[in-house]
Amino acid sequence: MNLIIRTIKAKRFYILSALCATAIFYITSSSKNNMEVSVEEIKNMIGEIKLSEGGNMKYILIWTDPSIDPMFRLKQGQTVFIERNCAYTNCFVLTEKSVFNLTKYDVILFHAPEIMKDKNIELPKIRTKRQLYVFASLESSGYYPVEDDRYNDFFNLTWSYRLNSDKYTAYMSIRNIEGEIIGPREIMHWEDVNNMEPISESIKIRLRDKKIAAAWFVSNCRTPGKRESFAEMLRKELDSFGLSIDVYGWCGNLKCPRERIDECLQLIERDYYFYLAFENSFSEDYVTEKLLYALQNYAVPVVFGGANYTRFMPDGIYLDAVKLGPKALAKEMAYLINMKEKYYDYFKWHNYYSYHEVEEVAETDPFCGLCSLVNEQNLEETKILHDFRKWWDPPK
Repeated sequence: MNLIIRTIKAKRFYILSALCATAIFYITSSSKNNMEVSVEEIKNMIGEIKLSEGGNMKYILIWTDPSIDPMFRLKQGQTVFIERNCAYTNCFVLTEKSVFNLTKYDVILFHAPEIMKDKNIELPKIRTKRQLYVFASLESSGYYPVEDDRYNDFFNLTWSYRLNSDKYTAYMSIRNIEGEIIGPREIMHWEDVNNMEPISESIKIRLRDKKIAAAWFVSNCRTPGKRESFAEMLRKELDSFGLSIDVYGWCGNLKCPRERIDECLQLIERDYYFYLAFENSFSEDYVTEKLLYALQNYAVPVVFGGANYTRFMPDGIYLDAVKLGPKALAKEMAYLINMKEKYYDYFKWHNYYSYHEVEEVAETDPFCGLCSLVNEQNLEETKILHDFRKWWDPPK
């Protein structure tokens, strides 16, 4: 019976949320289509949802552009939290500042790329002590540093790829063999690769037909971290061993359209010994889906970035391009390609761990995490980030 009631309630929330989002769309575009839906009507719709939630709604206003990733995936209303079966579904997302008096929003969400790029961006002129200002970013601080102190004593909470954020929202989760979520975390207790069991015959079968040294999927050809320059030096070094790198995307001569990404990832498993998990900039904990491309598709990751990679992988299952340099890296890649048993050792982790996208389950879903973050705050003891610049900006 409880399950039935919960299902009916969830459907009701979803419908009301959709109605409210539709109404907001009509309001923001009313000058074009003459639809007359008032702010008051939106408030009435919200009131119905608030009543059904027992008055415990959390209203989140996206202050910056709601069409930019990941903001656009929050949608409007409660939809995203209900669709993803979040533990909390009482968060209501809005993009229209005039629905309420500004002080009535529980949370105001600020997206890093916009507030960091535009020093003249308009910010809220009033706020209350119970209002939470949340900093959000999937983008690297190396690309978007704040560079001055204007956001010190401004934010209450952080929702980003940094592992010491108030809520981690990034690209992967790690499970142990029992299926328990164990990372990534700032301190990981990995099984020593030297003590791991050898790989199974089934994994050897997956690895046996590889024939090309490395693949790289890349569309940004000029980056702060100069990964493109390193890749070119590595290409020249590999050429001396008769090995090559296949480059897919705008920066190479091979194509991998987004709508066919699954097919391209299958190529990694079939053809390539290594995958270049090269980040665009150097920032603490900035590790993106590029690492998953390698780990989920039976290629050894070659990493290039500013993260402590032992927070994400055991030592001995990847090659660090920054530490090795192009010459030593090419030599090690050639050695492992020719020494199959040594190459196989880089896959022994499969007996102990698995890597997953964060949106697979509600427990690691970043949008569920946002709503949990908002709900679990003690508003009587709201913190404020005094030295935000020091926390966010990479070291000079």
